[in-house]
Amino acid sequence: MPGTLYLVATPIGNLSDITHRALQVLRDVDLIACEDTRHTQKLLNHYGITTKTVSYHEHNEQQRANQLIDQLKQGTNIAVVSDAGTPSISDPGFRLVRAAIENEVPIVPLPGPSALISALSAAGLPTDEFFFAGFLPAKSNARRARLSELQTVPGTLIFYEAPHRLAATLKDAYEILGERDAVVARELTKVYEEIRRGRLSELSDHYEREEARGEIVVLIDRHVIVAAKPQLTIAALVDQFEQEGMDQRAALKKAARELGLSRAEAYRRLLAEREQNLQG
Repeated sequence: MPGTLYLVATPIGNLSDITHRALQVLRDVDLIACEDTRHTQKLLNHYGITTKTVSYHEHNEQQRANQLIDQLKQGTNIAVVSDAGTPSISDPGFRLVRAAIENEVPIVPLPGPSALISALSAAGLPTDEFFFAGFLPAKSNARRARLSELQTVPGTLIFYEAPHRLAATLKDAYEILGERDAVVARELTKVYEEIRRGRLSELSDHYEREEARGEIVVLIDRHVIVAAKPQLTIAALVDQFEQEGMDQRAALKKAARELGLSRAEAYRRLLAEREQNLQG
């Protein structure tokens, strides 16, 4: 009989938030696969757990998943933990779960802490529908393009974000999505926990002035208070830049940058729009 793969949620800050069941599983399994063994060892030491650990993170996930599956097939019981929260949710775990399914290895999820659910429950934004988009792209053009794709999602938008990108992300969200109610939840369950509510423009201004620190969840209401200015089409932008004196190549490059598109995609859209204008 194969072993069992346990997905164990661990605290996102306060060590007391771990469940009794999670502690029992971590004691009983043969091996704990950790995103960072040093980080997890602090939790294990706190509760006197001596189970053997092995690293399982984004850089070795593919190779390690194969090794763990081999052990599971031989009857080894394994728990997977991330540094904080629930495995597979913007953390390693997905590949191992898929491999376990393919090899008919039993999978047991243990519910527990999750930063996005904790933030949503306290945000004061609609909870009947929400869309978790993980981390937005680090580069502004790609981030703005992704936000454009999410404009019409009929639910509260939830993202994780790095502190040094928070102000830029809020500014991009305001310009692309329009004025909306939003929440920045920071360092949840920790000593310096902060849940700041306001409109996107207000939060953008605040974090332009005050640098954020720690783990951050950004939540944005689905309802637009003031619509963002509609973006010009790629054809209109290229025409505008050409009228300003640019040649077509330079105009297309700048228009693509403004809309967060690759040059190839911008060129494809330009041809399509001009053909449509001719037919119209």
